[in-house]
Amino acid sequence: MEKVILTGDRPTGRLHIGHYVGSLRRRVELQNSGEYDKIFIMIADAQALTDNADNPEKIRQNVIEVALDYLAAGIDPEKTNIFIQSAVPELTELSFYYMNLVSVQRLQRNPTVKSELEMRKFEGGTPTGFFCYPISQAADITLFKATTVPVGEDQKPMLEQTNEIVRRFNHIYGGNGKDNVLIEPKILLPENEACMRLPGTDGKAKMSKSLGNCIYLSDSAKELKKKVNSMFTDPQHLTIDSPGHLEGNTVFTYLDAFCKDDDFAKFLPDYKNLDEMKAHYCRGGLGDGTCKKFLLNVLDDRLSPIRERRHEWEQRIPEVVEILRKGTEAARERGMKTLAEVRHAMRIDYFEDPDFVKEQEEKFS
Repeated sequence: MEKVILTGDRPTGRLHIGHYVGSLRRRVELQNSGEYDKIFIMIADAQALTDNADNPEKIRQNVIEVALDYLAAGIDPEKTNIFIQSAVPELTELSFYYMNLVSVQRLQRNPTVKSELEMRKFEGGTPTGFFCYPISQAADITLFKATTVPVGEDQKPMLEQTNEIVRRFNHIYGGNGKDNVLIEPKILLPENEACMRLPGTDGKAKMSKSLGNCIYLSDSAKELKKKVNSMFTDPQHLTIDSPGHLEGNTVFTYLDAFCKDDDFAKFLPDYKNLDEMKAHYCRGGLGDGTCKKFLLNVLDDRLSPIRERRHEWEQRIPEVVEILRKGTEAARERGMKTLAEVRHAMRIDYFEDPDFVKEQEEKFS
């Protein structure tokens, strides 16, 4: 069986460091590992429209922004197909077939859908397209027969529902377990627990573009410094000598996600590793300013190469568009093959199946 990766992002804005530690950094590692036969990364513009239907220009303008972030982070178009979701109509058709396999009640129980609805608080009711997001995502994954989906922890309920759909489809149309068309994908979570869901700079549970608490991959050094200096720490740590607390302290959560032992030799030689720094902070004697300065150096060290590569790609926009076009063509080619198998399994490939005419002739003879 081929080893295939499918993952992606909604183009509602530039990508932030939560995206980076949550899955983007891992995607680059997996891409360069040589372990996978095919890799598809989707710019999910159709999904983004489910809650931005009144502002399509926002999505249009951010498609290239996301592509630039991918390329700047190290996604290689020679190894990975970057494609635009809405340009692969097979995804829409497959979603339509899956709608018959999922109840409204099951969608209502999806924890990710619940939390997203609570956050967005749609006026005038929930758009049907947004409500059916788990079905659309199942089509995204299964059309490419993905075996691995690297995502953040908040997407686990979506993968569980995808596998429910796969099992139901194969049970109904798959021939009693033999020659199943669809494959159950496996989720690949970040290895570092701090990367599962990076909080916002204000200490809130989720880094979100709408909440304005993001550090973007494309932020300038000046913007990065301003955001780090304003980060939430320990409100009880009133003086340097006061014992500090790590729980809920955003600076240390970010250090857990980004910091390596080598960083101390470069930027803060007073400590050998993060554990030593944490111990000093907890017993008192280490100020928040020193911690933030160290975090700033660590983040700038990680982000400055990404920032520089992005600037280079910004001068080559026609080439970026051509990368998307070729990636989308590759996605369509694979998608059409899978959809043909789906239609055959569902017995609705009337004009492609020579037996259909014979069956009808025999029926009326």
